[in-house]
Amino acid sequence: MSIIEVKVPQLSESVSEATLLTWHKQVGEAVAEGENLIDVETDKVVLELPASKSGVLTKILRQGGESVAGNEVIALLDTEAVAARAVTARPAAASTAGPPAVPPSVRKLAREKEIDAGNLQGSGRSGRVTKEDVLNAMQQVSTSPAPQAMPAAAPSGNRPEQRVPMTRIRQRIAERLLQSQQNAAILTTFNEVNMQPVIDLRNKYKDAFEKKHGIKLGFSSFFVRAAVLALQRFPIVNASVDGSDIVYHGYFDIGVAIGSERGLVVPIIRDADKLSFAAIEKQVANFAERAQVGKLTMEELSGGTFSITNGGVFGSMLSTPIINPPQSAILGIHATKDRPVAENGQVVIRPMNYLALSYDHRIIDGREAVLFLIAIKEALEYPGRVLLDL
Repeated sequence: MSIIEVKVPQLSESVSEATLLTWHKQVGEAVAEGENLIDVETDKVVLELPASKSGVLTKILRQGGESVAGNEVIALLDTEAVAARAVTARPAAASTAGPPAVPPSVRKLAREKEIDAGNLQGSGRSGRVTKEDVLNAMQQVSTSPAPQAMPAAAPSGNRPEQRVPMTRIRQRIAERLLQSQQNAAILTTFNEVNMQPVIDLRNKYKDAFEKKHGIKLGFSSFFVRAAVLALQRFPIVNASVDGSDIVYHGYFDIGVAIGSERGLVVPIIRDADKLSFAAIEKQVANFAERAQVGKLTMEELSGGTFSITNGGVFGSMLSTPIINPPQSAILGIHATKDRPVAENGQVVIRPMNYLALSYDHRIIDGREAVLFLIAIKEALEYPGRVLLDL
């Protein structure tokens, strides 16, 4: 027998603890080297914990939902055992030690229905949890009476409620947004931009662009490059507050807000001023894909000097975005819609987009905020300036 310890990955300095999610392997099951044993959620990202060697999971020390620290031992793995022998060696303990066995298909169903399969009493062979157990648990939740219900005012029909704890990511989002509201003097200024020049340029070159670079030419690169151009003209918008000091950043790390099922994340495009349109589009696409499955790293979510959030992808027409501290400003983009506008004394229809800049009024005056937003507007309405860095 050769037992090795399964430990929580080393966490970053800013992360003191993490939460274990659902175990993908149960006691007695074979594990291949590199196979994910459990997901570990921090306040920034969800990490996979792969097996360092092949073997059999012999003991689970910490269950899903528990808080753990970096390098903490959470399970034991026998690298010389065989799964079949491990199971038959402990038939009596299978139903008492650790959580009940949950087949992968049942585990998937439980996750979809937001049921903790580890707390279910298995009705299958050897105490295994079945699909029927999950469905019965759902039925119990949906028919449970609301807590502290008033009998005299009980309405007819089912009125289910479910109380679930916030994930660490959601707790962190709430904490940072509240911190931003309390610690900054946030003000928002608005402007509108005619997107027709960008649309025309994109339509003209999108096929050639995709053929050459292997990525579609979207709008993200235009907004990022326009923001960088404006930040270069107004360095105070790229600065941050540190106590009684203003820290001016001589680099442009642009955060791009991405919504996922786990919550809002803001991965950082480093040195955006040095990247081509294609490089920006590739980074944004890569971030968006990995954000949906929780594969972004803590390093990719740390830092940033300015952020961009695009509520327009969900249909938002106007909003006042909240600053991502310690940054001092954030650009909100919205849905582009055809609207009547006045041009040269005539009413014409143009694809218009409302822009919103939320900024920290402690260090950014209204003049700089308004001119900064106008600089973005001009860069988008005359995209040749973005391309020529004018």
